[in-house]
Amino acid sequence: MSLTAITRFAVLASIMMLVFALGLRCPAGSAGYLFRKPSLLARSLLAMNVLMPAAVMLLVSRLELKPAVELALVALAVSPVPPFLPGKQLKLASREQYIYGLLVASSLLSVVLVPLTTAIFAKLVGEGAEVSAGAVLRIMLLTVLLPLGAGVLVRRFASSPLDRLATITNGIGMLLLIGALIALLAGALPGIRSLLGDGTLIAIVAFTALGLFIGHVLGGPDAQNRTVLALATASRHPGVALTVATSLFPQQKLAPAAILLSLIVGLVASAPYTQWRKRFHTGDLPDASEPPVASQ
Repeated sequence: MSLTAITRFAVLASIMMLVFALGLRCPAGSAGYLFRKPSLLARSLLAMNVLMPAAVMLLVSRLELKPAVELALVALAVSPVPPFLPGKQLKLASREQYIYGLLVASSLLSVVLVPLTTAIFAKLVGEGAEVSAGAVLRIMLLTVLLPLGAGVLVRRFASSPLDRLATITNGIGMLLLIGALIALLAGALPGIRSLLGDGTLIAIVAFTALGLFIGHVLGGPDAQNRTVLALATASRHPGVALTVATSLFPQQKLAPAAILLSLIVGLVASAPYTQWRKRFHTGDLPDASEPPVASQ
């Protein structure tokens, strides 16, 4: 087995462990929460699957970017919530049901929405192949639905609290993911260097800012929901994005490097928002502009 294959397996295994740990902590009924809140579900889908892709397509049409960067940003914009995001959201907001519900709803609906939105994009640009719903479903099953479901089942039938198991599993998964990402980054460095310049970093920062703004506004009057949706709109599933990019334009060999670069820069670019919301939710900042309201 090649080093690349080992690294990809390590990434998959680490994500499955992280999501399994989330499942061990998932409150009862949270997985289907958004399907019982049609208004919040509609706003979430509008932010993530309509406004964000439209804004990003407008962004890349206005900037003279390298083709791989344009493709990476569009592919990320049409992808669902990444499986590692809920852990970050749970550190900032207390809306557990919305966080888990958004992960599940986004994963399930992506099987329809990702092929649909990419088909629209291909029609608009006049080229590009279709993205298979089966390919999207396979990724979502492996990285979200199966490990999350396994964790929920173990939690349901366990005779004692599973906090320790969840902590250990999450810790091992995070260490494995960090190691695998370092290996991926080392291998992708030549491609990443070739993508720098011509407004690449500005475009990625703008992508992140657009996602945070759209999600924050569409989150509604509840400050907690705003934080959750903002992070979800700005952060997307890299595995699905890679599938979209390679399906639309398989000849674009730098797309994986562009997606990895977008994830790294996006993480840094979202840090000010994350710190602001952390201080806001802990009461270190005044909340006159966002008064507490009942949960959606």
